[in-house]
Amino acid sequence: MIKIPIQNESPFELPSYATTAAAGLDLKAVLEAAITLQPLERRIISTGLKIALPVGYEAQVRPRSGLAAKHGISVLNAPGTIDADYRGEIGVILVNLSNEAFTLQPGERIAQLVIAKHEQIEWEPTESLTNTARGAGGFGSTGKK
Repeated sequence: MIKIPIQNESPFELPSYATTAAAGLDLKAVLEAAITLQPLERRIISTGLKIALPVGYEAQVRPRSGLAAKHGISVLNAPGTIDADYRGEIGVILVNLSNEAFTLQPGERIAQLVIAKHEQIEWEPTESLTNTARGAGGFGSTGKK
């Protein structure tokens, strides 16, 4: 387990895993009062959290399945990526994809944060690529026709 430095400028406890097998930590809305997202409206919601990831890691901001399934609320750029050299506050771009207004309460769980390792690559220009059974088939080419 790695330790990630975090500044918590919110009135809430640090994000934690809901279960021992959970991949994501719940992020909460830092709001002075409830706000209402109209259909198709988007807003950046504050979390009050700042982190210092080690090089080779990213933080992914993902939608919460309950908000998405029950209310049509999602993270617009899902997954949002927080790079290891970013030191600002984590904001969550929420969007209301439903046909009804949705009221968001202070402290409501709005997204999940997943910490993941990643690699950086170096391009190796070539004139051809190795062949595979799939080849250039994409966009549903391996599923139903």
